[in-house]
Parts: sequence; structure tokens; C-alpha cells
Amino acid sequence: MKIRLLFVDDGNYHHEEIELPGGSLGDYDRLIDGLREDPGVLRQLFLDVERLCAAWVVDDD
Repeated sequence: MKIRLLFVDDGNYHHEEIELPGGSLGDYDRLIDGLREDPGVLRQLFLDVERLCAAWVVDDD
């Protein structure tokens, strides 16, 4: 699954896109909680949770 992350840094916003296996975040009600808390996700990538303000799944269609 492709996910777009929105970060804020000193009032400037920018986004990054990442890809994770589809079932990685199934135990979480909110995508952003899974990204911040799931040990499997955190092992795969460095995520600056202090600057992360939004996350959503990107539809490839």
C-alpha cells in the first residue's frame, strides 16, 4: 500500500510517499496511529513523528 505523509517544519509543509505491505497496519483504527506505534513499521523506516501531521493511503487509480 502506498501512503502519503504530510510533515510540518517551521511552518513549511512537505510530503513524502512510502510503501508498506498491505496488512502492516490492520490492528489500528487510524492510519497515523499505526505509523507512530507499530513496531514492524518503525523497524522498516525512520519516521519523524514530531513533525508528522497527517497520513493517507494513495489510490493508484
